[in-house]
Amino acid sequence: MGPAAVAGLALTTGALTLAAARLRRNMALTEQHRLHFALLCKAMEDEALAAVLDTYDSEVPPDRQRQFLFANALYTNALHAYRTGAMSLGELYGHLRVMCQNPVFRAYWEATRHHRASLRRSSEEAEVGRVLDGLARELREADTDEWWVVGHPPTD
Repeated sequence: MGPAAVAGLALTTGALTLAAARLRRNMALTEQHRLHFALLCKAMEDEALAAVLDTYDSEVPPDRQRQFLFANALYTNALHAYRTGAMSLGELYGHLRVMCQNPVFRAYWEATRHHRASLRRSSEEAEVGRVLDGLARELREADTDEWWVVGHPPTD
């Protein structure tokens, strides 16, 4: 086997190892997402369980808390799609822009601001949170009813 063949084999092996690591990460993220969603569903169905997730700075009535839990499920679903490569950052931005049109989602995002303060600044979730914070601010300050043109979508 010549040097070029050995180099090609090494490159292929490295690519396969990287692909396997990415697949394991996505599988772990998907399993974590399923568990998170199952727990949210239980909390949405049972006020006593929802109380465990009540970590807001102010009093949140049970019906509003269930809405917040559902908003969290929508957000984490979009975040999961981005993290696993099923959605580009530009596509995620579009989904987030639509979510921000809903006043309950905006209230949820504001009520959970302090939750995101504990995220490692360089994490994907923190980065997406900053994107959404900026988008929400731009939408609030926009001088147009054409919300779909507000903001600066990231380039993929």
